[in-house]
Amino acid sequence: MRIPISTKLVLVTVVVLLFATVPIALQTSNIFAKSSMQREEYSNQAFAAARATEVENILSSLVDKSKVAASILYRTASSSAALTEEFDLNFTKDKRLISMEILKIQGTAVELVTRRVKDAHLKTGYGLDGGYIALIRNQQQFPVRSVAHGSIEIKNATFEKGPAMFTIGIPLVKDPQGRISHIALIDVDLSILQKPFSERSERSSFLIDRSGELIAHNDEKMAMARINMKASPLVNKALTEQIPRRQIRFADTETGRYFIGAYNKTSFGVTIISQISEELILEPAKDAKRQAFFITGLVLSAALFFIFLFSMSLTSPIEKLAELIKIVSKGNFDVKATASVKSHDEVGDLAIAFDHMTDGLKERDKVKNLFSKFHGSSVAEDLINNDIGVGGQNKEVVVFFSDIRGFTAFSEKRKPEEVVAMLNEYFAIMVGVINRHGGVVDKFIGDAIMAIWGAPKGTDRDPHNALRACIEMRRGLNELNEKRIARGENPIMIGMGLHAGRAISGTIGSDERMEYTVIGNTVNTASRIEASTKAFGADLLVSDDVISRIDGEFIIDYAGAAEVKGRSDALKMYKVRGYLENGVPVEIKTPYSDYEAEGADKVKIKDAA
Repeated sequence: MRIPISTKLVLVTVVVLLFATVPIALQTSNIFAKSSMQREEYSNQAFAAARATEVENILSSLVDKSKVAASILYRTASSSAALTEEFDLNFTKDKRLISMEILKIQGTAVELVTRRVKDAHLKTGYGLDGGYIALIRNQQQFPVRSVAHGSIEIKNATFEKGPAMFTIGIPLVKDPQGRISHIALIDVDLSILQKPFSERSERSSFLIDRSGELIAHNDEKMAMARINMKASPLVNKALTEQIPRRQIRFADTETGRYFIGAYNKTSFGVTIISQISEELILEPAKDAKRQAFFITGLVLSAALFFIFLFSMSLTSPIEKLAELIKIVSKGNFDVKATASVKSHDEVGDLAIAFDHMTDGLKERDKVKNLFSKFHGSSVAEDLINNDIGVGGQNKEVVVFFSDIRGFTAFSEKRKPEEVVAMLNEYFAIMVGVINRHGGVVDKFIGDAIMAIWGAPKGTDRDPHNALRACIEMRRGLNELNEKRIARGENPIMIGMGLHAGRAISGTIGSDERMEYTVIGNTVNTASRIEASTKAFGADLLVSDDVISRIDGEFIIDYAGAAEVKGRSDALKMYKVRGYLENGVPVEIKTPYSDYEAEGADKVKIKDAA
């Protein structure tokens, strides 16, 4: 006999309506908690911003005055006694300054030009002499090279038995070639930065340098100990992200407690951190919830027995369905709900509908996997999630073409099976690289590959990802050729072309036969650039439209300009030698990245580097 689920719910609903105070209590406490959280999030972000502004003003004033004093000290090394007196007067007058020194940078060598130390301050307060500053430099490992490259650096210089101070590194003098030849290191009383963080409250706030080491903290002992806070998820995110300010919820790695934290970076490379425990924020809401539950619990206790009796007939089959949903969510569609759920009510109908759904999901998954093999996962997702029809969108894309050199001659001398085996091995490497860097393989044209970044979905990093993919393809080809040579086979040479611009992305064809691709002059130009690699003797050429989008993250050489078919003006092209890793150039060169130039159809070199 089929028992409608509505019959079961009537009795349960009657009881639940009598005790509606439970959802009311929950809703009230949740609103209270949400309001408290929003208010504290705003306050926390505002606090970090206010401290950042205060620190920024302090450092701006200090850096400006230090530059003037350092310039005078630099000139005293070769000038009159009047300048020396002027410096000594200003240096002695400013109680914040403890020492100042000028360093000369010559290649990898760092030479001390001059140093001034307030010996009386060190001796009277700490029983130290001027040699203490030299000792600090050896222990501090100040980033002199970063300052020599134009950055202002700040580090905590507080050590045991010494004064609480921090060091500012300032670029000072440039040589005729525009390189920084002298820098100044100034040791300053730490109290000037500690003051904005001296207020004790439930909120924890502190100041860190580029490496995560404490400079100032509302617990002064932690700042004096120069503790590195990099283990904190909030500090780690502040150090690794480019976003200047942000607020997140995170868990403490040691205690597991959750915090609301905000960071705010300054123009001097130091970052303000402000955080507060969620427990403290939500404690008033939790207390209100406890009181509400105490009152409603007395009333609900009598109803629980009746709700339990009626819920048994509902929860058991639903729980079985929930377990099956977990299995389906993991990609296993070979389940049958009707075999586990025998209810003769709406839950039984749900089990039948569940089986129909899994059959549909199994078919959809099969279609998606088939699409992914032909168009890539992102294109397959786009086609499945949207109505399929002829048409496209005008998008900013990066188009890639590659071609195997001498493929026609290679294929003429070998069996088709050998040619296909070689192409499959080659394509497996190249397609893997393209997929790892967010690209979509549009099509294979014989031995050629056409790939796209920016369609169907694009990001601001598409040109960077495309160039990284090209460089990794250079590495991958070198590894493939090593295997081929070891097998007694000839190495493969390829040419790659990259161009960025607007193109139409979408499906073309008819209602009976469609193809997903991109079309436009950008595609044609990318093909011409790839063809130009023969003429310039390079495995990779990119257009100036790509170069203008990559923000100097790669090692670029101008290859020259050439007239190509389809363009009225000469096309400027560049060779990409490698990339910059944390500011350090990494050149990727293989025996196959450069070769002897030869004539190329439809390409006429107009200007070669």
